[in-house]
Formats: sequence, C-alpha cells, structure tokens
Amino acid sequence: MEPSKDIARLLDLMAALRHPHTGCPWDVEQTFETIKPYTIEEAYEVADAIERNDLDDLKDELGDLLFQVVFHAQMASEAGAFSFGEVVEAVMTKMIRRHPHVFARSAAATPEAVKVQWDEIKSAEKRERAERRARRGITEDVKAGFLGSVQRSQPALTEALKLQERAAKVGFDWSEAEPILDKIEEEIEELRAALKSGAPDKVKDELGDLIFALVNIGRHVKADPEQSLRGTNTKFRRRFSHIETSLQAMNVSLEDASLEQMEGLWQAAKILERGNV
Repeated sequence: MEPSKDIARLLDLMAALRHPHTGCPWDVEQTFETIKPYTIEEAYEVADAIERNDLDDLKDELGDLLFQVVFHAQMASEAGAFSFGEVVEAVMTKMIRRHPHVFARSAAATPEAVKVQWDEIKSAEKRERAERRARRGITEDVKAGFLGSVQRSQPALTEALKLQERAAKVGFDWSEAEPILDKIEEEIEELRAALKSGAPDKVKDELGDLIFALVNIGRHVKADPEQSLRGTNTKFRRRFSHIETSLQAMNVSLEDASLEQMEGLWQAAKILERGNV
C-alpha cells in the first residue's frame, strides 16, 4: 500500500490492519478499552508539540491522533455501531448547530455573546440526548446532574478545574482569592494530622483536598493549574539537567552523588536562572 493524502486510503489501511485473517495480530485483538490509553497519550503528544512550537512534530502527532480516531471508528463499524462517516457527520451537525451566528446569521457579535449562545445550545442538546436515551430504554444517565457534563476521564487536575468552574456558574464559589489561602492552610494542617495518624487512606484523602484547594486558587488568579504545573515540570527538568551535567563534569554518577551534592548543584542552577532573567 502506497502513502496517500486521501482520507479514504487511511480508512482502507485501518480496515486492512484489522482484517481477522490477514491483518496485524496486535491490531486485531485490540478493543476500545485497550486502545483508550494510546488515544489519551497521543492527545498529550499533540499538546507537547504545540508547547515546543515544533510544527513538524505537530504534523506527525496530529496524524497519530487522527489514526486513533480512525481506529475507534473501525472497531465501531465492525460492531455495527457507527462508521467513520457518521463520526464526521455528527461533528459537522454539532458545529453547524452551535455556530448559528456563522451559518444561520443569528445575532452574536462578541465572543461573550457566542459563549452564552454556545452554552444554551449545549443545554438543549443535553435535554435531547436524555430524551433519546429514554426512548432506547436507558434510564441511567452518566451525565445526569449539574456536574454531569464534566468528564471523569480527563486528567484529575483538569477535572477539578472544570468542576469548580461549573459550580461557580450557580454561585457556589469564593467571592475572592484571599479566603482560599486560608482554606489551603487549613488543608495543610489536616494533612499534617493525617500524616501523624499513619493512616494511608486518610493521607490520600487530605492530599486530594489540598490539591483541590490549590486548583481553586489558581482558577481565581487566572493561572491555569495544568499549565502552571507544566511550567514547574519544565523548570524541574532544567535544574535536574544542570545537576546531571555538573556531576558528569566532576566524573560523579547520579547514583554515587550525595543528596548534599545534588542540593548544592540545585541551588546553583537557581542562581544561574536568576542571572539569566
């Protein structure tokens, strides 16, 4: 099979990989559940290429993510659920419906007005989805309740942020950032008590409460927690790399270095960073 820019050729390639007799044994045995982690990983790799401003990598990573969509659609087609074409039709229908200011010439001249209109349309779609599920005899809706639209499958940090944003829409929120700092200090004290108790489940619970409060302060000061942590991760990588290269120059391995040596080099890296600001 020759490479092609035609999406139909990609669909044919996926069908060939999944052929029960002549396909790839690994691809054939996959399920939605086993492929899910790869789909999430590819989405993160797209984000990583964007953060590095590497457009060549972005092209490749978008291709990998598209392949995941095609993979899921092929498995769904085999199960008689839906096809790739129906996935395309569904998203086009949704986007046309959610952009009446573009396709139906409705009045929404500002980004704020567009957001209000978008939320109203999504609410209508949610009601229609519930009605469709009821007609199919599905009484339990995993998206029920005011917080039901917040996906559980996304990273916990992002889920926490979305839950807080959703609750804030009905006024369940701090009015300013300062009281949240008091809440963070309260959670720290509760974590200290849990650590003293030696109960692992209690420690985990209190640590979660502390992280949730930290997400809240980030939201109030307009510092996205996910991006803030990514920045810190990058900084940690940079400083640890300084430790590693410095030890190599001293002919000392990471394994043989003492904590005091590494801490000294860490502080040196911080000083270098301040000098480069």
